Amino acid sequence: MSALHHQAPTNSLSGADSSALCDAERLAAALALQGIATDVHDGYGLALVSVWVDLVVWCNHERYWWRVGWDEARKRVVYAWHPATDPLRAANRIARRYAELQRKHSVPCPGTAVPQ
Repeated sequence: MSALHHQAPTNSLSGADSSALCDAERLAAALALQGIATDVHDGYGLALVSVWVDLVVWCNHERYWWRVGWDEARKRVVYAWHPATDPLRAANRIARRYAELQRKHSVPCPGTAVPQ
């Protein structure tokens, strides 16, 4: 699988971006070890790791967080989070979510018919 794709920093307002970006890049590298390609973006003190349909991981240098569902009773998104100091364990958790979403949002191979 392809490795990390990185977009140059844009709209940076402070040096905090670089710390969040470093943590995001460590997470992307940990995911790459599991064969999961990502894109990393940063700006405004946050970094994002785009993993799959409905799976974007935010990083603010303290923690990673990502959407895991919807609370119908409260009409709110439910998030999981993990300390940014432990990108390998965070990557394991995110990889499990990635596998769930791959089953839910499978992408057909080029040249194959799309089910109707």
